[in-house]
Amino acid sequence: MCSLCLQHLTSSLIAVALLASFGSSMLYGYNLAVVNSPAEHIKEFYNRTWLSRNHTGLSEETLTLLYSFTVSVFAIGGLLGSLLVGMLVTKFGRKGTLVYCTVLVFIAGALMGFSRICHSPEMVIIGRFVTGIHSGICLSVVPMYLGEIAPKNLRGFLALVPSIFICLGVFLAQVLGLEELLGKEAYWPLFLSLVVVPTFIQLMLLPWFPESPRYLLIEKRNIHATITALKWYRSKCNIQAEIEEMQEEQRSLSTMETVSVWGLMMDKSVRWQFISVIVINMGMQLSGIDAIWFYTNAIFANAGIPKSQIQYTTVGTGAIEVISGLIGCFTIEKLGRRPLMIGGFSIMGIGCAGITLSLVLQTHFAFMRYISIACVVAIIAGFCIGPAGVPFLMTAELFKQSHRPAAYTVGGALNWLSNFTVGFVFPFLQMSAGSFCYLVFCGVCVLVAVYVHFVIPETKNKTFVEICQMFATKEPILSKSPPGNPNELKLKKFNGYGMLENGSVELDSSRSYP
Repeated sequence: MCSLCLQHLTSSLIAVALLASFGSSMLYGYNLAVVNSPAEHIKEFYNRTWLSRNHTGLSEETLTLLYSFTVSVFAIGGLLGSLLVGMLVTKFGRKGTLVYCTVLVFIAGALMGFSRICHSPEMVIIGRFVTGIHSGICLSVVPMYLGEIAPKNLRGFLALVPSIFICLGVFLAQVLGLEELLGKEAYWPLFLSLVVVPTFIQLMLLPWFPESPRYLLIEKRNIHATITALKWYRSKCNIQAEIEEMQEEQRSLSTMETVSVWGLMMDKSVRWQFISVIVINMGMQLSGIDAIWFYTNAIFANAGIPKSQIQYTTVGTGAIEVISGLIGCFTIEKLGRRPLMIGGFSIMGIGCAGITLSLVLQTHFAFMRYISIACVVAIIAGFCIGPAGVPFLMTAELFKQSHRPAAYTVGGALNWLSNFTVGFVFPFLQMSAGSFCYLVFCGVCVLVAVYVHFVIPETKNKTFVEICQMFATKEPILSKSPPGNPNELKLKKFNGYGMLENGSVELDSSRSYP
């Protein structure tokens, strides 16, 4: 990062970014991967419990269905949590929402941790559902909070910190799931319930940090708390300019309440921002990354890697995720958002096409098996460099305060719906299309990259008001008067969001103006 950015990177900003990401975002990554290594142990627990209750075991199909529901119920909880984001951040604030929803993790940890003692598979399933609700909330709230407390030249860096911790969560679950650590049958309840540890640390420390200054000023209209929060998060520099920028946004929203999801959908002034949120959040999951994560072991097995070594190879891919996330985080303020998004989706598209080619040709050329491994690595690296975190950042940057909660609700809901759709549809797509199923994901990646290139402007080092005005230029600023008044020019005034209303301020040539 540049030296100017480092001057604004205070210890308070670093601390709150690490705390919020460690206690919230990391749990999302951890819960994505935590059920992979103990899968057989969990199935055995389900079968044994069913046998003790009904004196008969479960069929293989029923057992697989029950385990699949245990995995997918996390996404259902995530969808529900994403729908609550707008209401929670408006009522409790950004930091307040993160603090209050920690109770969900403690409930889920207790349910999963004591499930074997209580002989209750239902506790595992409910625990997964509750952790899903927590992740659905935090996946949107953490980047929103960090994006609002950051100065504009650090907004991208801080907003990508959560994506690094998501990768760390996946990596941690892969490491702890090794047979030498918590991968044994006796430890799987502890393995699932470890989520309470980072949450407890967050609960002890995060309440000491201030709320988002933008939330305090624009929504709570508390100028004294805003100044206190800014002094906490900024170095010894003049905060007056930042306060004036917030007040400018506050004045533009003075007649506008927080917008609902329906209001966001109907608001023509944010039409392109709304479409962009839909495209980048759905594209993030429909890019095929979940299919790659779900079937990495099968791809590695087809490549001839011994079964005993596959778990270590999977851990290696987790390390690549973390490294790629760090690269994206430390380059975003220099390169910008667009290059990371366009480059990331382009790499993923090439990787998906490469997997298709390698799977088709590996029966003829043995070395193609290793090409498939390289393509998996490329897809994971491309995703973690940009598409893993930038969509959440863009959702914050493309909207003003009044529209931001609703935008995160829409983006989060579409993200989780797309996640669930890929997990549910991919096995059938694979059966029907075979090796060519990855071409669908290739097409999605290419389309999203093209959309970002032609529609979404670069938002690096721009204020929220400036970004909204960049989208407003897609509409005409001036409109000519009706025929018969050739010397009259009507200026349409800006409404509360930077777009233009029907003219109400008129300049008539019959009058003189200074």
